[in-house]
Amino acid sequence: MNRKMNLRIYFDDHQEKIALTYRLKMLVREAIEATLDYEQYGNPCEVSVTFVDNAEIHELNKKFRNVDRPTDVLSFPLFDYEGESEEPPVDEMLGMLGDIVLSLEQVGVQAEEYGHSFEREAAFLTVHSMLHLLGYDHETGEEDEADMRRRQSEIMEMMGLAIESKE
Repeated sequence: MNRKMNLRIYFDDHQEKIALTYRLKMLVREAIEATLDYEQYGNPCEVSVTFVDNAEIHELNKKFRNVDRPTDVLSFPLFDYEGESEEPPVDEMLGMLGDIVLSLEQVGVQAEEYGHSFEREAAFLTVHSMLHLLGYDHETGEEDEADMRRRQSEIMEMMGLAIESKE
């Protein structure tokens, strides 16, 4: 699906620990596009991606989730899904989907911990966050977590970046 005309991504770099390269921005774009394609989302949309360090994501995690530690990625969807359907009404959403805040510092730590590339970890976390922006939530039960893991796995496989089962 050619969505380049239908997708606008706003990048912002709030950190100085890891160089934000054009290649990394294009990988994040590819992960966003792959998620939208997988979900068959065809509406024009916008996503904001902010790159931060662990100190800033720690502050945001504490402020918005009341969790006093750094995390890898935070998702701030602009839509709240409350309904009876099993899947979010993605076909009804237009415009800004929400914000992704990604700690590049934590991406590096986790890539090393899991034994794969920085790029693969950044792509995985972007896919994970995009699914949140589209209404999926792995914290609402085992079934929802399994569903989200399956979607992540299939999207990463589509991108040629299959993930290990321990994630």
